[in-house]
Parts: sequence; C-alpha cells; structure tokens
Amino acid sequence: MLQQFPEAEWDEAAGAIIAPLGQALAVAEWLLGQGVDYCSNVTGVDYLEREVKEKVTGEDGKMETVTRTIPSRMDVVYHLYSMQKQTGPLVLKQRTNREQPQVQSLTPVWRSCELQEREVYDLFGVDFTGHPDQRRILMWDEFEGHPMRKDYTEPFDYEWEPTPHNEILDKHHRGKVIV
Repeated sequence: MLQQFPEAEWDEAAGAIIAPLGQALAVAEWLLGQGVDYCSNVTGVDYLEREVKEKVTGEDGKMETVTRTIPSRMDVVYHLYSMQKQTGPLVLKQRTNREQPQVQSLTPVWRSCELQEREVYDLFGVDFTGHPDQRRILMWDEFEGHPMRKDYTEPFDYEWEPTPHNEILDKHHRGKVIV
C-alpha cells in the first residue's frame, strides 16, 4: 500500500494509514481493487493545538525536557473491511485543518460512507468535496455551529430549537432566558 502511495503515512499509535492530502479517493479506489469492499464506520476527531513535553538527549549526553507545539487539526477516520476475504479493520484517515476543514468524500467508492460523512459534516463541520448530498442530518437547518467541535460553546438557550424541552423549559420557567 505505502509503495503505491509514497506520500502516505503510517500512524503506528493508531494503526492507521494517513492518506496524502487530496489523494484519499485514489487510495480508496486502490483499496477497493485490493478487495477492501466495505466501510463500516466514519467518524471525526477534533484536535486542539497543544504542547507536549519530551525527554531528549542533548549534544552533551544529558537528558533534557523540550516542549513542542502540535498544531490543531481534524481527522476523518474510516474503518474498512474486506467482506470477501474476511479481513479488517483497516483504518484510513484523512487529515485537515480546523479553520476550513475539507476532505474528499469516499462515498463514490463505498456507498456506506454517505450518511456517516453527512454526520461528520453536521457535527464537526468537515466539508466533503464530491459528496452527493451534503446537508445536515442530525441538527435542524437553523442550528449554528458544529456541536462536536472542542471549541463549541453551547448557547444559553436554544431559541431556534424546534421543540424546547427539559433543561431549556426549566431555565425558562426559572426566568433564566436571556432576552
């Protein structure tokens, strides 16, 4: 696999192939040709910018702690199987930025991606180029934002919620609604 796509990366910790930017559809088509014929799951993962500390050996041979910054990103993760060969899962990732997250839709290769990519679009805000029907699937049309993003802040009240219930009605009855 990595010979076919030399820019692809292997994520040892996740046991996943990271598709090169803009080549995920080609990777998916190649995998389909190898018998990977089913996508069982598609999900999004949101990573905020963070600092990590690592111990390294300096030039003088002494251990020192260095801090490095890992930039923010979003991953779209696909769990793939070969039903014919009874193998899997093979994990395939597409990596993008958080500011304007955009990846290729793999729905043309695996039809089972269609609704799950819509869910990732709705909840994380990832734009899937080439998706046949990209629109919200869980949240109502007027809903603003993408509630699974780590920087999402829940509004005090959902004035656009079609049928307010439970906590929202309780807040309203206690006079906590902001006008």
